[in-house]
Amino acid sequence: MEKYNIIVDNEDNFRLDKIIALNMKDLSRTMIQEMINRGLVSVNGKITKASYKTKLNDQIEIMIEDNTELDIEPENIPLKIVYEDKDIIVVDKPTGMIVHPSPGIIKGTLVNALLYHCKDLSGINGVNRPGIVHRIDKETSGLLMIAKNDAAHRSLSNQLKTHSVTRRYVALVHGVIPHVQGKIDAPIGRNPNDRQSMTVTRTNSKNAVTNFTVIKRYKNMSMIECRLETGRTHQIRVHMSYIGYPVYGDPKYGRRKDDFSYGQFLHAKKLGFIHPATQKYMEFESELPDYFKDKLNELEEEIKDE
Repeated sequence: MEKYNIIVDNEDNFRLDKIIALNMKDLSRTMIQEMINRGLVSVNGKITKASYKTKLNDQIEIMIEDNTELDIEPENIPLKIVYEDKDIIVVDKPTGMIVHPSPGIIKGTLVNALLYHCKDLSGINGVNRPGIVHRIDKETSGLLMIAKNDAAHRSLSNQLKTHSVTRRYVALVHGVIPHVQGKIDAPIGRNPNDRQSMTVTRTNSKNAVTNFTVIKRYKNMSMIECRLETGRTHQIRVHMSYIGYPVYGDPKYGRRKDDFSYGQFLHAKKLGFIHPATQKYMEFESELPDYFKDKLNELEEEIKDE
């Protein structure tokens, strides 16, 4: 299940089913009616009927089941393949690319590119996410593992559940962190004031643990490496903002004066796992994107000018 949120921004008092259709054009009227009838749609936290007349600032929450089939087409989108064999693919995702389609977004995703590149992908994660074992945010760049068959998917997914996958992220954050290492143990859940965002909260939350090491300190920023013990939505971004060192360029949790051209400066740099078939450990590293390197060079120059 995935949650989608619509905030009504007009005073036309459209019916609930119509406002959903206007905002989520990839869902048919029949599908919308069925979801409403099954209680998968709520308005301001309450289940209601399709005929409900919406009001300004109503908050509509829609639960989309993984098997709600979207019309996904293969697209000839360039892919940076780091490794590939008959069981798995390791890709280096650029910033700005969404991992899988969802209602309203059915083009330009990593899945569209994978369907063009590869005819065989695992089906365990639903018809809209073939091959997808794990995700990173749209504006986060870096390494992802893809499963070509169900056996590979089960193996990789199990490794994620048992925390045996090596995953390291590099982030540029605001502020000069005084200590070398840190551990953030704070539960994360939906922000009740903004359902599109996550926040540290004790209400309807899940435990979340982020470990970080300071790699480099600059004049007003720090570069850190993060290791996750859990994999919550926006975890690094939420945790670093929570302790007062938000990720640079983060349009949701960052600072207003940042350059948001590339999104958050967060890169999935290292990925290691046991190969599902050979049972041998494999590890991959990804270079920082050019815009990330350029920013670090700029910060280095600031230090020299002091």
